[in-house]
Amino acid sequence: MRDATRPAIAAAPPAVFTPSGPRAARAVRLWLYVVAALIVAMVGVGGATRLTESGLSITQWKPVTGVVPPLSPAEWQAEFERYKAIPQYEILNRGMGLDGFKRIYWWEWTHRLLGRLVGAVVLLPLLYFAATGAVRGWLLACCLGLFALGGLQGAVGWWMVASGLSARTSVSPYRLAIHLTLAGLILSATVMVARTLAPPAAPSAAPPDMGMRLRATAVALPILVLVQIFAGGLVAGLDAGMAFNTWPLMDGALIPAPDQLGAMRPWWRNLFENALTVQFDHRMIAYALWAASLLHALDARRTHGARGAWLLFAVVSAQAMLGIATLLLAVPLGVALAHQFGATVVLIAATLHAADMTQATGMARRAPYLSAEGRPPPAPSSR
Repeated sequence: MRDATRPAIAAAPPAVFTPSGPRAARAVRLWLYVVAALIVAMVGVGGATRLTESGLSITQWKPVTGVVPPLSPAEWQAEFERYKAIPQYEILNRGMGLDGFKRIYWWEWTHRLLGRLVGAVVLLPLLYFAATGAVRGWLLACCLGLFALGGLQGAVGWWMVASGLSARTSVSPYRLAIHLTLAGLILSATVMVARTLAPPAAPSAAPPDMGMRLRATAVALPILVLVQIFAGGLVAGLDAGMAFNTWPLMDGALIPAPDQLGAMRPWWRNLFENALTVQFDHRMIAYALWAASLLHALDARRTHGARGAWLLFAVVSAQAMLGIATLLLAVPLGVALAHQFGATVVLIAATLHAADMTQATGMARRAPYLSAEGRPPPAPSSR
């Protein structure tokens, strides 16, 4: 009979680590956090690329050879001539010199270089971990999925850029919002996988019904953050932050007039193309996120998840203040970049908290090299 004083060991999924499981888990976890940090850096540089109107400076997609920038005056001039052929130069930047072109070119080149770097930092260690057996089973499937999402993100990035090369002076707001949201999804998924490889958290002290509620709200919060990131992408794509630079009133009212919010036909276009409505929606989602994080923190105050819930609420509050400052100051580069960086911090905090709460309430897959007691399970019998 099992000793009643010791908790039962849950049926473990197939082993995905070598016998040096905890050490391999730490290495894989560190690798994934490095990937997440690079994604954050790429989002930041992408924001600078957008705010400096640099995203259309490279008019060709060369996933491999594009890593090499122009190296001679002739190559620079050829690149510049390609840029001169698009509407952005003709309408907005006519008369720009080569030096000015180089300034916007380097922002976009750096953004694309970071994308290639992220791909290499995912693929090369993954091949090593898979070859040595440190990553197998569900974990290997998750990591391959992350790599596939990264490849999709590269294609979406070019799809976005292509929208601004013929009939527009900037990229499509729809495509920009999708590109930004997909980056957030990849970041959240990377952090979630890394967190599942940490030693298990202490079980929640909450009753079962309360545990289910806490788990549901904790999981809902990063989803709401991603919705807000999508709305922020629309705001950026429409330059909606450049208008209605007052708070808490917007165009002189807490809620703008319905005929202004619904000025476009059909009505759904207002949600994506009406700068007033898009900024209003971004504000409303921010209020909802702030209130939801506060209510969740109050709900979790007597559980093991209280610290993470209050930390998330603090981060959401700081991000809200940054958003207000960005608006009131009419989107200066430094403050706007801090706001975009803050979005990734909020998403990471929400994802980590969701992972911890699902684990603490008994629903997350335990790190596969650990027993229910937090120790490596005994080696399987050879018989």
